[in-house]
Amino acid sequence: MSATANIGVVGLAVMGSNLARNLASRQGNSVAIYNRSVEKTNDLVASHPEANFIASETIDDFVASLAKPRIAIIMVQAGFATDSVISALSERFEKDDIIVDGGNALYTDTIRREKEVSARNIHFVGAGISGGEEGALKGPSIMPGGTKESYSHLGPILASIAAVAEGEPCVTHIGTDGAGHFVKMIHNGIEYADMQLIAEAYDILRQAGGLSPSEISKVLTEWNTGELESYLIEITAEVLAQVDQKTGEPLVDVILDAAGSKGTGVWTVQSALDLGTPVSGIAEAVFARSLSSQASQRAGAPAFAAGNEAWEISDQKTFIEDVRKALYASKIVAYAQGFDAIRAGALENNWDINLGAVAKIWRGGCIIRAQFLNRISDAYKQDSTLLSLLFDGYFQQAIEDAAGAWRQVVSKASLAGIPVPAFASSLSYFDGLRAKRLPAALVQGQRDFFGAHTYKRVDTPGAFHTLWSGDKSEIKTD
Repeated sequence: MSATANIGVVGLAVMGSNLARNLASRQGNSVAIYNRSVEKTNDLVASHPEANFIASETIDDFVASLAKPRIAIIMVQAGFATDSVISALSERFEKDDIIVDGGNALYTDTIRREKEVSARNIHFVGAGISGGEEGALKGPSIMPGGTKESYSHLGPILASIAAVAEGEPCVTHIGTDGAGHFVKMIHNGIEYADMQLIAEAYDILRQAGGLSPSEISKVLTEWNTGELESYLIEITAEVLAQVDQKTGEPLVDVILDAAGSKGTGVWTVQSALDLGTPVSGIAEAVFARSLSSQASQRAGAPAFAAGNEAWEISDQKTFIEDVRKALYASKIVAYAQGFDAIRAGALENNWDINLGAVAKIWRGGCIIRAQFLNRISDAYKQDSTLLSLLFDGYFQQAIEDAAGAWRQVVSKASLAGIPVPAFASSLSYFDGLRAKRLPAALVQGQRDFFGAHTYKRVDTPGAFHTLWSGDKSEIKTD
């Protein structure tokens, strides 16, 4: 078989087939395709005869159909299936060929795989691809890692299929080895927080404000014209406007209140814990999904006398605006925590990640695309060493403007017995970040008491330990 394809795709489930179609639709691309099940390959070719596909029934024929340097994007299930395809391609690829994992891989697996593949002088790229099925077909946000050399070949092809925001393709070289998949993981963690925050705003508007799903849909549609403009606000308005054809009820009322999870939010929280970086908003979003799935426990809860108080609303317009401000402030915190985690991951793994560039490529194609990502990009462009996104002038002003409403919403929701874990944790993080002194001093004293873990003093350098029993004298330990 003559080598005529400039890129190939392995794995033709929905994401893989849509990505292959996207690639084939771009001028200059010829796409080799292969799937372990030949039926999927044949179905894709038959369904899209206009596409410039070169189909193969075997992995050997697939490799032979690729021009050098060979580039193959793997779109199979994460884990063993991915390792199997990587192994098969590595045995057949040659020096300077490029293997791309476009799935949702754990970044530590990508680091391991890159070491193994690069030992053969083959490039390995872990590329985060966000946007779901539609994004894969029409233009996703793409976060590739790997070497700069591999990106010099791969970058133009990815740019040809990526979403475009304000004239710029939503793709950039993130960093070496696992950097791309790490950033995609954090993206998904922020997505968890963003969705949970919108859900909490909906719950407040409905439970406290008495608004119907269709009325809340109209509120969100209005919010989507301002600083909250985003894909998630847009689709939430559509979800809330949908009526169930079977019952005539709002569709949201016939959907079981148990949210699923594919694990990337959990990975974000676990990684942040390892890095010592607080992502409390993301964590609460993950835990909220877990609680929603505890069906038997929730069903068995007694009718607690919980001391709920009625939420008195004298002006509905002001009430709705307060909820909007609380949502926006909490959203800012979620993104700030996410970018802090990216910076911490970059420092830990020696990645040179441009935070402003990351914000830019999230403006289109991906699930968390939002108007205010331009503000985030501007903040990091102005100061790449910004200690926290909350310290940027624009976001500082936004938080200050929202703070009073934010506190009212969280406190009144608590009194009314409406759970707002992501709103509340975001507010607590903000208060902790701005506190001049935290009760951690007491915690450190407790640690020294029971475990001789030592403590530092505010007035003298070094580590100290107190002999808490007996004479209670203090000892300098270094």
